[in-house]
Amino acid sequence: MIIFDKLWITMEKKGVTTYQLREKCGIDSKTVRRLKANDNMETKTINKLCTILECRVEDIMEFVEDKE
Repeated sequence: MIIFDKLWITMEKKGVTTYQLREKCGIDSKTVRRLKANDNMETKTINKLCTILECRVEDIMEFVEDKE
């Protein structure tokens, strides 16, 4: 399972808020909700986040084994 816990840490370090993602970077509120829920993301969204945050993929997401 891919989780986005690192995204929120990276955003905090860079001083980027979810408001800024929505209003200035074109990430809609539905996408922000999906990120918080660790739902599937398109690679173009992941690319956009990495560009906005000037970071690598591993700075915003990671794979963890399902606990089921």
